[in-house]
Amino acid sequence: MAKKNKKTNLNTIAVNKKARHDYFIEQSIEAGLSLQGWEVKSLREGKVQIKEAYVILKNGELFLFGSHISPLNTASTHINADPIRSRKLLLNRIEINKIRDKVEQKGATVVPLKLYWSAGKIKLEIGVAKGKKAYDKRQDIKEKDWKRDKQRSLKESFKQ
Repeated sequence: MAKKNKKTNLNTIAVNKKARHDYFIEQSIEAGLSLQGWEVKSLREGKVQIKEAYVILKNGELFLFGSHISPLNTASTHINADPIRSRKLLLNRIEINKIRDKVEQKGATVVPLKLYWSAGKIKLEIGVAKGKKAYDKRQDIKEKDWKRDKQRSLKESFKQ
């Protein structure tokens, strides 16, 4: 079994593994997330999915669309919980302008990569990315298999 870093596992809420498979990540940026109280409680329980989420630029602000935060059964009854509502990303103007300049390039997009806790606040790591072609994905799979086989052979040679 592989050793896991307990500190990062405790802080990580959700990871978008599909984004790294489908895109070349050129730059990653940490952004705050504007949430309601029931959403924070659900995030503490880990009831979130960002696999099919995406980020768009609208009126000079960034918004997270498509993320699903399931409301808890114990949530307040007087609040109408919308699990797939758009959530505003909290970035300063300079960072937003840099992202906008990169997105205006052909083929560039912004994808959520990881949702985690940082100093008691919820942060979203977003990446400026370009899409991969099918042959790029196959090449990545070959490299991953080669590394795994190499590690196995090294492990077996040390056992003998």
